[in-house]
Amino acid sequence: MIRLFKHYIAYPVLVLCVADFAVLLLAAEAGWVFRLRQIGIDPGSLWDRIPQLLTFALAIQAAMIGVGVYSAESMQAFRFAAARLLVAISLGVILISLLYFIAPGITLWRSNSLYSMAMSVVLLMVVRVLLGGFVSGDMFKRRILLLGAGRRAKRVVDLERRIGAGFLIAGCVDMKDAPAQVETAICRTDVGSLADLVDATEANEVVLALDERRNTVPVDALLRLKTTGVHVTDISDFLERETGRIDLDTVRPSWLIFSDGFSSGRQLSMILKRGFDLIVSALLLLIASPIILVAALIVKLDSAGPAFYRQVRVGRYGETFEILKLRSMRQDAEAGGAAIWAQKGDPRVTRIGRIIRLIRVDELPQMWTVLKGDMSFVGPRPERPEFVAELEKQIPFYAERHMVKPGITGWAQINYPYGASLDDARHKLEYDLYYTKNYSPFLDLLIILQTLRVLIWAEGAR
Repeated sequence: MIRLFKHYIAYPVLVLCVADFAVLLLAAEAGWVFRLRQIGIDPGSLWDRIPQLLTFALAIQAAMIGVGVYSAESMQAFRFAAARLLVAISLGVILISLLYFIAPGITLWRSNSLYSMAMSVVLLMVVRVLLGGFVSGDMFKRRILLLGAGRRAKRVVDLERRIGAGFLIAGCVDMKDAPAQVETAICRTDVGSLADLVDATEANEVVLALDERRNTVPVDALLRLKTTGVHVTDISDFLERETGRIDLDTVRPSWLIFSDGFSSGRQLSMILKRGFDLIVSALLLLIASPIILVAALIVKLDSAGPAFYRQVRVGRYGETFEILKLRSMRQDAEAGGAAIWAQKGDPRVTRIGRIIRLIRVDELPQMWTVLKGDMSFVGPRPERPEFVAELEKQIPFYAERHMVKPGITGWAQINYPYGASLDDARHKLEYDLYYTKNYSPFLDLLIILQTLRVLIWAEGAR
C-alpha cells in the first residue's frame, strides 16, 4: 500500500484510478473532436480545452469513487464493477449537467458530453477486462513473514482470507510466546537464521505478531533485517494499514502516544474544515429547506407530536450540545425516561419515520447544527451522554473520539453497518480512532464522496 496524506491506499486501486482518469480524458477529447468534426468545425488546439477535459474526468471519477467502483468487491468481480460503473456514469451525467448551468465555460457542450459518456462506458469496461487479472492478482501483494503463532497471528491469517487482502503469508514462526493457533507455523528452534528464512520465503516484510513480548523478541535479528532493507512492522501498524482502523485488541497506550498522527487540532486544518462546513451547510440549508418543510408537514400529519425534536449529544472535548432532527419515532419512544439503543426493525419508528430514515431526510436539519459550529460534516457520530458515560467505562480509549468535532457522516459510518450494541460501539470506535489519528482534508473528501454509496444503497439505515 501507499500512504497519501496519511491515508493508506492499495496499489491496485491507485493503478486503476490512474488508468481510469487517463481513459476519461481520452474519452472527453474523442467526444469533443468527433462532435465538432461531425458539424464541420475545426476542433482547435488541445490546450485550449484542458479545463473542459479535466472537469469531465474529475466529475466522473468522483462519482466512481462515491458509488464504490474501487471497492474490494468491484476489484474482484467484473459484473459487480460494471453495475457500479453504470451508476457512476449516470450520476456523472447529472453532475456535469449541473456544472454546465453553473459554469458553462469549463464544461463540454452537452452534445460533446453525450458522445464522451458513451465512449467512457466502453473504454472503462475495456480497462477492467484488460487490467482485471493484473490488479486483482498477487503481483501487488506483500509477502509477509509472521513472528508469532498465537491469537494475534491467527487474526492475520484470517485477514488474509478476506476479499481484497493486500498481502500473502509467506511463512509463520512459532515464537513460543503463547499456545499456537496457526497450524502451519514452524518452531523457532527449527529456524537457524531469520535472515535466511526471509530469503527462502521471499518475504519483503516481517510482522511482529507476538501475544507476549517478554524474552521472545529477537532484537538482534530484527535489527539486522531492518538495516538490510526488510520492512519490520508491529502488529498494530500492520492492522491499521490493512484494515483502515485502530485494532483495540492489539493497540497499547504507548503506541498511540509515539505514533504519528493526531493532528486534527492544528490551526490550518481547523480553519479549512470550518470554512468548508460554513459554506456547504449554508448552501445545503438553502437548497434543502423546501424538502425539510414538506417532510416536517408529513411527519406532523402522520403521528402525534412535534415535527422536529432536539436531543442532547456529546461533542468535542466532551462538551454537550443539542442536535436537531426530524422526528422519526413515536413521541413516547422513551416514555420511561431511560435512553434506549435503536434496534433493527425498531417498533418505535413510525411509518413515515422509516421512509425518511431510509433516504436520510431526517438528518437534513443537522445542517443547522453544522452551521452553528457544534458539528462538522465529517467526524465521529455524536452519542448521547447516557451512552457515552457507560461506553467510556467499558471500552478503552473511547474518550479519544471526542478530540475532534462530531460529524453527520464519518469513517465509521461508511465502513461499518449500523449497530447499536456494546460490540458495535467498539468496532465503530476503531474506525473513529483511525480517522482521528489520520485526519486530513483528503480523508474528509474521500468520506464525503463515499457517503454517496451509503445513501444510494441505504446502507446502515435503521
